[in-house]
Amino acid sequence: MASEELDSLDDFDDFSDADSDYVIAARAPKRTNLAAPSQQPPKRPRHRAASMMAPSPSRRPVPMTSEPLLPRPASHGPSRQASPRAVKRDDQVISAKDIYDAVCSGKSALVTVVAEWLDCYKQSREVGLLVLINFIVRSCGCKGVVTREMLDRMQNAEIISTLTKEFNEHSATYPLSTPGPQLKRFKAGLCEIARVLVHSCQNSLLYDEYLFPALLSLLTGLSDSQVRAFRHTSTLFAMKLMTGLVEVAVTVSVQLQTTQRRYDSENSKRVHDRASDKLEELQATISELKENRDELSSMMNATFRGVFVHRYRDQLTDIRATCIGELGVWLKTDPEDFLNDGCLKYLGWTLFDKQSPVRLQSVRALQGLYQEKEFIGRLELFTGRFKERLLNMVLDKDRDVAVEVINLLLLIQQGTDEGLTEEECGHVYPLVYASHRNLASAAGGFLYNKLKSVITSENQEKDENVREDFCKILISFYIQSEFHEHGAYLVDSLWDVAGDELRDWETMTSFLLQESGLMYEEEVVLIELMICAIRQAAEGFPPVGRTQGKRILSMKDKKIQEQDRRRITTHFIPLLPQLLAKYSADAGTVSILLRAPLYIDLEMYNSAQWLEKHLDLLLSQICGIVEKHTEAKVLEACAHLVCTLCSDSYTFSSRSNLAFSQLLDGLTECFNTYLSDLLQGAADDDDIYSAATALKRIAALSIAKDLTGWKLFDPCVELLKSRLDAGDFDQELMVSALKVAAFHLMWARVNVVRITPTEAELKRLKKQVRLFIRISQDCLSLNHSDSRDQAFELLCDLLLLYSVSSFRSDAALQPLIHLPSDSLRSEMASFLLDYIFIDSEDVDISVEGDEEKKITFLQRKRNQLAGYCKLVIYGVLDLAAATDVFKHYSKYYKDFGDIIKETLSKSKVISPVQSARTVCLTLQQLYSEMLTEDRSRQDIGEIRDLAKRLAMNFGVDQHARKPLVALHSEGIRFAFRHPQEGEEHYPNIDFLEILSEFSFKLLHQDRTHLATLLKSECPAAALSWPSVRMYQRSLEGRSSYKHKNQQERSEATSSSDSPVAKRKKTSAQDILCWLVSSAGSQSWLNSSSIQSNLPTPALTSTVQRQPATQPPSRMLRATESDAGSVITEPESDDEFSSGSQMRKVKPIKRHLLSSIQHDSVSSQRDLESHLTLLSLIEDDAAEREEDEIESDTNSHYTLPSTRHTSASVLDELFD
Repeated sequence: MASEELDSLDDFDDFSDADSDYVIAARAPKRTNLAAPSQQPPKRPRHRAASMMAPSPSRRPVPMTSEPLLPRPASHGPSRQASPRAVKRDDQVISAKDIYDAVCSGKSALVTVVAEWLDCYKQSREVGLLVLINFIVRSCGCKGVVTREMLDRMQNAEIISTLTKEFNEHSATYPLSTPGPQLKRFKAGLCEIARVLVHSCQNSLLYDEYLFPALLSLLTGLSDSQVRAFRHTSTLFAMKLMTGLVEVAVTVSVQLQTTQRRYDSENSKRVHDRASDKLEELQATISELKENRDELSSMMNATFRGVFVHRYRDQLTDIRATCIGELGVWLKTDPEDFLNDGCLKYLGWTLFDKQSPVRLQSVRALQGLYQEKEFIGRLELFTGRFKERLLNMVLDKDRDVAVEVINLLLLIQQGTDEGLTEEECGHVYPLVYASHRNLASAAGGFLYNKLKSVITSENQEKDENVREDFCKILISFYIQSEFHEHGAYLVDSLWDVAGDELRDWETMTSFLLQESGLMYEEEVVLIELMICAIRQAAEGFPPVGRTQGKRILSMKDKKIQEQDRRRITTHFIPLLPQLLAKYSADAGTVSILLRAPLYIDLEMYNSAQWLEKHLDLLLSQICGIVEKHTEAKVLEACAHLVCTLCSDSYTFSSRSNLAFSQLLDGLTECFNTYLSDLLQGAADDDDIYSAATALKRIAALSIAKDLTGWKLFDPCVELLKSRLDAGDFDQELMVSALKVAAFHLMWARVNVVRITPTEAELKRLKKQVRLFIRISQDCLSLNHSDSRDQAFELLCDLLLLYSVSSFRSDAALQPLIHLPSDSLRSEMASFLLDYIFIDSEDVDISVEGDEEKKITFLQRKRNQLAGYCKLVIYGVLDLAAATDVFKHYSKYYKDFGDIIKETLSKSKVISPVQSARTVCLTLQQLYSEMLTEDRSRQDIGEIRDLAKRLAMNFGVDQHARKPLVALHSEGIRFAFRHPQEGEEHYPNIDFLEILSEFSFKLLHQDRTHLATLLKSECPAAALSWPSVRMYQRSLEGRSSYKHKNQQERSEATSSSDSPVAKRKKTSAQDILCWLVSSAGSQSWLNSSSIQSNLPTPALTSTVQRQPATQPPSRMLRATESDAGSVITEPESDDEFSSGSQMRKVKPIKRHLLSSIQHDSVSSQRDLESHLTLLSLIEDDAAEREEDEIESDTNSHYTLPSTRHTSASVLDELFD
């Protein structure tokens, strides 16, 4: 029967507990105590448990479809009147407040507190019960008190109703909803006191048929209350009591089995050998234990049906999570009675819960079950029914849930006979590349276990080859997964579980340097994984994209890191030249290998004389690679390594400088060989190619090494001039010449600071700067994109290096200042409009066909825009030049929104008023263009959208007053500008509609001032024009806002029955843009003007960046599972959103109810109590909002790129 329940979710129990209080089914007394007839008023007798339910052979909780209303358990035996000082503890009676304070403090020994309460209860159980009840009421946050009279004369429903009316209606919080450490301390104390209470009473008071039946009866009634505080607190306390009862029941069952065995053993003896007294004693013990077990079963069944069955689908997430968490404890503690399909179905159903904490508790409960091998057989049906759901939950929106699900699937894989198929494992494998590190690590553990199981099944005898086999199978997995360029993330995912295998450098290098049977593709993959593992071991940090905040290594981690770095250095110093020599012909492979020396301890080259030869071999291999390759990625890797090896921090830097100087001598000689033919136009294609490749290598090395001594500036400038004059534009030759000449000027700029130049040297350098800028300006008009783009980037850098702000601190160098001419400003602004702010359909077809090229193209445009914005921010260009950028803020927000927003923010730092006027000028220019081109009315709407977005960058504090007033004043004057000849009267009057988008930021006194200005500028006849009236209404926004609020309140009151709209979810793109802009804003200094000490920014063309490609189109874009979606099983629409079928009372607005009170004076008192009740009932709208689906079906996991990127995109672009 249980399996049929699980197979079909149509059997989902639909309990209705409205308008009823569940009263515990208590057992009849075992001992008869005669009560004095005069001491207590007559009460209805309590019923035996047998009158409610037939005893079940098992204590398994069986849900019932209805719960009859029973009276509260009456006291048996002579009742003792409560006296004010019935129990003394240092002359004081223990009170509910004492217990409550002890629980809140978290410092008191709750065992002592419970012991003192037990003393009180033993002297007068009515008083003791009253203290415990009032403690629970106080724990709910209720100020009401249950009196002795209420306890004697009222039923539970009446007591709860009275407490509800006395609840503090002005407070929406209660102890279990208080945020911060206080909540954690109180919740732990409440759970602990429930545990200690059951433990202290397990041998006596647990079976007195008064304390626990009465307590559980009250908790059941409170858990059915519509007051959240009552329902939440009582459910938690009842569930913890239930857990204690389950533990006691298991203990009683063990004692019963032990006693039964002793009885059987004694009874099996011969008659004359039996001890009749012992048999009678054992039989009495067995009977008592059976009675105890039956009574525990009665209380457990009643609590399960009265509390759990209704509250596991409560509206409040915490209540549902508490119920499911405790169910997991019961299943594991007492599997004989709970581990069956009838109870497991609740875990299965809550896997579909909308809220992640409930799903998390369900998954953790299942983990506890699958860890026990003896439970696996009982879980077969559950596994088959809900395995698909678990596989989908690996993409749960809540990453913590996804991590626990993967751990659960690993337990299923290890524990069950059939495990998971390869197709099912495929749900987990791609997550090793996820950006969330905990999720990726969990998936890495799953993958590692799977790979090890494959190795074990294939090779059970040869233990010495296990690591080699693991290396081979990992290579095979990486190739088959097709997520290339993400090796760093695969290594990081496996680092915690397979660290020893990934640190096995000996095995890896032996595969590469010896004949190991690996194919060339596998060797390339092995090299990538090996370099990623070297980086992980040497740096001790996850790759970019998985770092969560600033991580500080512990002393243990630092020690491990130092040991790994020492092992890497010792092993790879002699082998690096061999590896570079073997793979020097492959550009992709050798560019990866060139990263290895960056992670070793280079100082070790000087530790022994025999290691110096390995340094010479390494330098020789690097020089050979430079002479052999022309690919950009190889030359950039070499340049990076050259910069490191030539650093003055190493004692062998002189040897490195000598080797690379000899290399540059050869390259320069090769270039000069063909220079004369190039200048005369007599060079053939081979000569041009040879000169271009030599110059390209020189340009790559000039980034890392000062080449001013080679005097290449004049030859490169002459070459550029001759090519421009002849109209012969060889792309590689011109780009390389531009780079070499520009880096010559940059290194010269560095040298004049270190070494004081003569006046003649300053004049020559200034002349060179002017000459190069003029040539670069000519290149901006070329039709060749490479030369044009390179010239623009170099112009941005040089204008910044030789700007006023760059030489402000050194008066002797100020003659080097170069200001851009008007023609250059115009050319650069035209470059923005023609080549940066262009639509995707205007992009070259060859770029459109390749997704990776499109990303690279966009990254280059972003870099160029950032370079132009730096010129504005650092005062090279006027703020008015930023209008060409601000115009496109709305249209190109997706591609450049973060850069433009940062520029806006920095312009406010330079001059808030001037920044506001620049914004106004931007809108004026767009409006004038609209009038000139005679466009439609729709265009003014686009300008208004831009104004809305720009307005969001203004604050609402005192600092924004002057800028906003200046912006409005400029706009008003523009709107009422006197018309020129041939123009209609006031053609700019509609500009006031655009200006009104900034009015909501104005303060009241500024609104008044601007209204006066408007009247003085506006002719009397124009005051009735629509645009003017709209602007006037925007200035009167406060009064109209109040009127609008009144209308909205009245509409909300009249439509209180309509469902409340859910919160609008923020899209992933919005969050990404916000995060990027936030990260960028942290990099700017809080300077107040352009004259402040702004740091020298990173140069646009010299930023060490890898090709800005993203993961290929086949990257993981797994849609979020329905882990947070509404349960799709039958009869489940309302079970997680509406909870149990409680009374629905519509929330009534306070101000409306107060008006009703004035109309009826006679019913004032009843109405007040009714209002108090209504104020405590949860608002349906709030509940619907709380139960919103957490999964976003449009979201996906993003695979971060392993290419070198800075911590902040804007840091790289701006700083």
